[in-house]
Amino acid sequence: MDKLAGMEMFVRVVNCGSFTAAADACGVSVTMVAKQIRAIEERLGARLLHRTTRRQQLTEVGQLYYDRCQRVLSEFSLAENSALELQSSPRGLVKMLAPISFGYQFLVPELSVYMSINPDVDVMLTLENRISSFSEGSYELAIQVGNINEPGIVARPLKSYRRIMAASPRYLSVHGIPKHPGELINHSCLGISYWLTPNRWDLIGPDNQLFKASVKGRFMSNQGNALRIAALNDCGIVLQPESILLGDILQGSLVHILPEWSYKSTPMYLTYQQDCRPSAKLRSLIDFLIERFGAE
Repeated sequence: MDKLAGMEMFVRVVNCGSFTAAADACGVSVTMVAKQIRAIEERLGARLLHRTTRRQQLTEVGQLYYDRCQRVLSEFSLAENSALELQSSPRGLVKMLAPISFGYQFLVPELSVYMSINPDVDVMLTLENRISSFSEGSYELAIQVGNINEPGIVARPLKSYRRIMAASPRYLSVHGIPKHPGELINHSCLGISYWLTPNRWDLIGPDNQLFKASVKGRFMSNQGNALRIAALNDCGIVLQPESILLGDILQGSLVHILPEWSYKSTPMYLTYQQDCRPSAKLRSLIDFLIERFGAE
């Protein structure tokens, strides 16, 4: 028999003053009420109530048990109400993971907007380029680049991660402007150190033509912004997301080279674990990010 239900019935009996009144209040039979109280007494090995034909009175053990039951039921009610409140309105902490460059360049400004709209939600953002498993339990929402193979994960498509090439006007004035990806081997190409093939750029050109360009260079980094700054300082040709380089290109600090070619599009997803009843904080942040970054 459910202990919590037994506690609730015992408190109801004491508050109502009799088994009959408690049975009427709960819509059950007197026999059922008596059975629940008897089960508690047998489990505890002590009598909780002195019962006579006219009235009932708590024993010493019964009084102690009654006081403790009230506290337990009060805490249980508080826990349920708190959980329901979390489900109904966005509040609490969201732990999130995102790629480094995309995270600080685009995600952080949008998260600032989200938090201004939802003052009861806090965000703990981890920026790293490795793909972690949700089973590690260190985050509940992630933006991930590349295919998602983890079971039990919802992957909502975001705008594709399109990478383009650029270099500074000074670098190009000294080394020339490449006219075809095959000429990249003669240039200093800024390497992405965490790639499995850092010395090869798989580029897509006109009519979806694929060209696997061999590249080399003297500078590599695992952070896109470091590569961008290196390009701004005439170190070579950078391959980074168009959204990261576009501002420098518009200002003339970088020149978009081989504009008909780009790195093969990489899918990007907003991922989270399947949950038939996600919390309000998670639902609201998912909806917000899909509105801002969702695939067209």
